[in-house]
Amino acid sequence: MFSARCILGAAAWRLHNRMCAAPHSVAAVCQVTCTPDKQANFSACRRLVEEAKQRGAGMVFLPEGFDYIGSSREETLALSESLTGETMSRYAQLARELLVWLSLGGFHERGPDWERDRRIYNTHIIMDDKGDIVSIYRKSHLFDVELPGKGVSLKESVFTIPGPSLVSPVQTPIGKVLLRARAIETQCFVLAAAQVGRHHEKRWSHGHALAVDPWGEVLGDCGGESPGLVLVQMNLDQVGSTRRNMPVQQHRRAPGFYLGLEDA
Repeated sequence: MFSARCILGAAAWRLHNRMCAAPHSVAAVCQVTCTPDKQANFSACRRLVEEAKQRGAGMVFLPEGFDYIGSSREETLALSESLTGETMSRYAQLARELLVWLSLGGFHERGPDWERDRRIYNTHIIMDDKGDIVSIYRKSHLFDVELPGKGVSLKESVFTIPGPSLVSPVQTPIGKVLLRARAIETQCFVLAAAQVGRHHEKRWSHGHALAVDPWGEVLGDCGGESPGLVLVQMNLDQVGSTRRNMPVQQHRRAPGFYLGLEDA
């Protein structure tokens, strides 16, 4: 069985900590409202990580932009850091202090030629309970969109460097982690942390941090108004049973069957 519930404020709910008894570990998916104030953002994230740990979580997921959300391109770039900077040091100390794994999504990492070109990576980091970085994924497919009729122009590629490669899944207390978009098609759990609320006068986010099981059932939703977290008790046996009952991977055709799609 899975158990999930959004924990907002001091809501009273308790999960027994079975973190060490995989496949029944507990994951926490967080929802925050980050601003250009990095100190305030860390304090808010720290409170959620502490609450998650107290309620039995072995791994905590923070959303893209957990470090900050700038109000302009210039501010976004100016606030960026390297992986050896103060922000990562703080989270490493937090992981060691609480003995919890962290998934840190969308860190603004300065690129290798920062002094010359002032460009950054959009970097996802997995950190273990010793504060060591065990996986780094730099976003490979950047978001560029032009909607002239609506006056929308967003070009991530102007100041963001595409990551050089994909990375293999890494073993964590809740199983192997690699971000996926669709739970049913890939027959795995999707844990999607989110931002919520107004970050500054130019930007706000819709929230709805989600946890979804391999059948596509929403196990928890943090809503669209307030920061908080959802706890999910992971039963990895369900992944195996889902794949046995709905063996979609066996339905794939030979590789040549899909080649024509590249020209479509």
